[in-house]
Amino acid sequence: MKPRYEVADIIRRYGDAFRTQRPVLDYHRRVLNAPENCRTSSPGGHAEQCDACGEVRIPYNSCRNRHCPECQGAERDRRIASRQEDVPDCKYFHNVFTLPECLNRYCLKYPEALYGILFRPSKETPESFGSDAKYPGAEPGCTGILHTRGQKTNLHPHIHCIVPAGGIDRTGAWRHSRSDGKYLFPVKAMSRVFRGKSVALLKEFLHAKGMVFSDAFRRDLYKNERAVYSRRPFGGAGQVIEYPGRYTHRIAISNRRIQNMDNGEVTFSYRDYADSGNVRTMTLAATEFLRRFRLHILPKGFRRIRHYGILSSRNKKRLKELQTKMPPTEPEKDAGVYIQPGFNPKISPCCSTGGMHVIMRFGAHTPPFQNTVNTFSNAKLEQDFLSAR
Repeated sequence: MKPRYEVADIIRRYGDAFRTQRPVLDYHRRVLNAPENCRTSSPGGHAEQCDACGEVRIPYNSCRNRHCPECQGAERDRRIASRQEDVPDCKYFHNVFTLPECLNRYCLKYPEALYGILFRPSKETPESFGSDAKYPGAEPGCTGILHTRGQKTNLHPHIHCIVPAGGIDRTGAWRHSRSDGKYLFPVKAMSRVFRGKSVALLKEFLHAKGMVFSDAFRRDLYKNERAVYSRRPFGGAGQVIEYPGRYTHRIAISNRRIQNMDNGEVTFSYRDYADSGNVRTMTLAATEFLRRFRLHILPKGFRRIRHYGILSSRNKKRLKELQTKMPPTEPEKDAGVYIQPGFNPKISPCCSTGGMHVIMRFGAHTPPFQNTVNTFSNAKLEQDFLSAR
């Protein structure tokens, strides 16, 4: 069901007021303009017709911006389908690496550098434990997914790291982690290693910028005892692809969480994890909502999904060979994963049997009808085209 309110609606109604009140970078301005114009006449569109029932529809083009909540559903489905064969079918562990809140001010000013500092130790920490002979003593791998948002759309940079329960040894064979994949690495030890690596990188970065790295600041960094959080493991390639696939292509907030937008305010739902994850609502001024939305616009060209070790692109051939030798893994029960049925945009929404075929395309802002009248095949299409304008 289509959400009643969308981020694009908020930008259309309150975007001008936000741009007037606050300075907006040109890149951020372009990102905010993308959802505002998404699936409108601005980027143009096409007409398509069902080959079974003759139904005609005129969809407008999407903006395909990675910060647009409307566009990321299809991109998510494509990613899930493309990655299914690129991971070994084994158990996976889910770890979350978090930057302390005292670094948020640096994330606002130097997002690319700080998010890079977060990625590097979150990759090196599981690698250092996985290559240890005590754990499984094999080449490990992981997939890191950057999230910058908290439930209240506040800035909360963290990385979801999906780690397979094992690795490839020197002979090319698969070696399970301890207790046959029931246990990965000690979380407290991982937290200490992660903190040490991230603090060293941060110190190096601040010195390069000519800033002071004081002892008091170091103590604040080491107060973050829960730098690494371990969540329920996954079982099998299906779960490990579907779970992060639901969240990798969301930025700031999804449309379904927006409950109201009126009188210069926006109301949305969030989960209060301090209260057993109960769903609550929050109301913000529309300009404050857009300010928080802007916090989660990633630097241009920054990759928020990264694959390392045996899960990297260079190992695709090795993994496909390995998959033929590995028995299928049973999904974990109660893992909180729901596999959505696939959606095929080529199937007719009217009869659900025929296929939709493009019969004409038109450019931005819809061209004059007299220039396209000869492309129509029947009177019904002409009527639908006029009504869509």
